[in-house]
Amino acid sequence: MFGRRSSGDVKGRPAAAAAAMPPPSSTAPEPRAAARPAAAPARAPEPARRHSEEYYDVKTTVFNALIDTIDLTQLAKLDGQAAREEIRDIVGEIIQVKNVVMSISEQEELLEDICNDVLGYGPLEPLLARDDIADIMVNGASTTYIEVAGKMQQTGVHFADNQQLMNICQRIVSQVGRRVDEASPICDARLPDGSRVNVIAPPLALDGPALTIRKFKKDRLTLDQLQRYGSITAQAKTILEIIGRVRCNVLISGGTGSGKTTLLNCLTGCIDHDERIITCEDSAELQLQQPHVVRLESRPPNLEGEGEITMRDLVKNCLRMRPERIIVGEVRGPEAFDLLQAMNTGHDGSMGTLHANSPREAISRLESMIMMGGYNLPIRTIREMVSGSIDIIIQASRMRDGSRRVTHITEVLGMEGDTVTLQNLIVYEITGDDANGRILGRHRSTGIARPAFYERAEYYKEQHRLTEALAAAEVTDSTGNPLGDV
Repeated sequence: MFGRRSSGDVKGRPAAAAAAMPPPSSTAPEPRAAARPAAAPARAPEPARRHSEEYYDVKTTVFNALIDTIDLTQLAKLDGQAAREEIRDIVGEIIQVKNVVMSISEQEELLEDICNDVLGYGPLEPLLARDDIADIMVNGASTTYIEVAGKMQQTGVHFADNQQLMNICQRIVSQVGRRVDEASPICDARLPDGSRVNVIAPPLALDGPALTIRKFKKDRLTLDQLQRYGSITAQAKTILEIIGRVRCNVLISGGTGSGKTTLLNCLTGCIDHDERIITCEDSAELQLQQPHVVRLESRPPNLEGEGEITMRDLVKNCLRMRPERIIVGEVRGPEAFDLLQAMNTGHDGSMGTLHANSPREAISRLESMIMMGGYNLPIRTIREMVSGSIDIIIQASRMRDGSRRVTHITEVLGMEGDTVTLQNLIVYEITGDDANGRILGRHRSTGIARPAFYERAEYYKEQHRLTEALAAAEVTDSTGNPLGDV
């Protein structure tokens, strides 16, 4: 069988490979991105239950025998699914040779556990295979939570010890050229599918490594799907499509977990395919579907504190790469100044996200981030720069029932005195709750028939769709008059 050192009995194998891959309770194998299966099993398993000590003793024994039997060099040449089948065959034979007494279900679970330890991310694999999970939160070896449908749930998934959890964290971050250890205990990284990963290790995390994974769905979401999920209405979807196509400069604002990055991904789907797009991110998460995309990712400093490439460095370099649109995954520091400069110098249609709870607060956050860069500019000058650069602010919110909604589509009009003037085009109104506690609401127009970007829409021949969508979103009172912005 391909991948073994020889075809003899599994007993008495040399233990030369044991140093390369110790038992799962101590250290994990070296990272090998190609070894992980491209497609996880389609089933959605129940959260794993906590096994007995006897189970883990058997697992360690079988695992050690596997290491003595298998040829890691040959295994690395196999694709993910073939390597998994090879390991399952060998482990099945080891169980027979060693006369391990287990039920069929326990044996199947043992096979999966060992395959996951060797090729994947150990106990996390069943959770990563489920597309209904939005977040995975590991608080030390014995506690794991997930978020499903906006609600937090504790699972039975756990690790043998904190060392195994730390090894898996190392495997994840090393795939993108980063590290996490006592010298560098905080790390941001990503999985091959773009899922966002944060690790904070001891001594900062007192109860063992804390691992947080913001999962991306296997299927890229679109504005049509957001409409089906109730995040936006048909009229709001049309307005967002027009905003994305006519090259408005857009800022997507929202709190943590409100769906900012998802919304940005969906909005980029409206960009014409003949435009050159450059993305700048701390951890590459965006999944653009256009053919002409250049993806850039910042770099943390090395052990000597050198070699750091900041987000600001990336944004400044973008201007030399002949971009038509610049997309910043998350604006969180002095790079805000460079992004606004880019928006003001011919790169219309640029986009970014930031953390804020309202469109007005998003303006204040931009001001603060520009001042963080040490620019000694009057506040009025900064506000004039913001109002002259940003066209649209889209506010995303996570509601109390766990659902995500677009709550505001707001225009930035300019300055009145020292104040940046905002104008809501679409707002989300809560109308009540259904029998299951889900929030009911509607997106309504504020009565603005001719927004400030109307001429831009006219240039792209989208003015009729824009007018119809705004008119269809109007809500009238008992006399038939529009309610307006209240």
